[in-house]
Amino acid sequence: MKNLSILFLAFFTVTLISCKDNSTDTSKEPELEIETVDNSADSKEIYKIAETEAKFKDPNVEAIFNQYLVVEAALVNTNPDIAKAESSKMQTMISDFGGHEKIRIALEEMANSSDIQSQRQSFENVSGGMEVLLEGALESGTLYKQYCPMAFNNRGASWISSSKDILNPYFGDKMLKCGRVDSEIQ
Repeated sequence: MKNLSILFLAFFTVTLISCKDNSTDTSKEPELEIETVDNSADSKEIYKIAETEAKFKDPNVEAIFNQYLVVEAALVNTNPDIAKAESSKMQTMISDFGGHEKIRIALEEMANSSDIQSQRQSFENVSGGMEVLLEGALESGTLYKQYCPMAFNNRGASWISSSKDILNPYFGDKMLKCGRVDSEIQ
């Protein structure tokens, strides 16, 4: 047993000596690897809503829907300033079109707010009104009613999209892909 202990101690000593760093300069410290991450607003990914391939019976409805997609994109990108400006433009379009008071009021609320959460809540009413406006409005093609069950503290909310891809306007990049296609508008 004594021979085994001496043999183990000798092996350990040889291993320790051979693994020792042979450099004589002890002032060197290991270099740290630094990775710079750009968190500025300029580096934020911008999500684009697909242009619609649907054909509309009325060019005014088409223009309003295209503006709706611009407002939706502002919310997807969590940009309250663009949402505010684009909502104001859509409000004018809806007022000139006539009727659809629910949409106009919700757009007015969005255009008068710089708070993204407030804008998102108003957008739910815009989307509900758009669904009514789009009934029977398509000549060809498909739009998609999408639904997020987690929006507004799990109450859920819908929006209209030009593609099956989910880009959630109620959460933006926090939960960009949260949602499902609920139905098709043809």
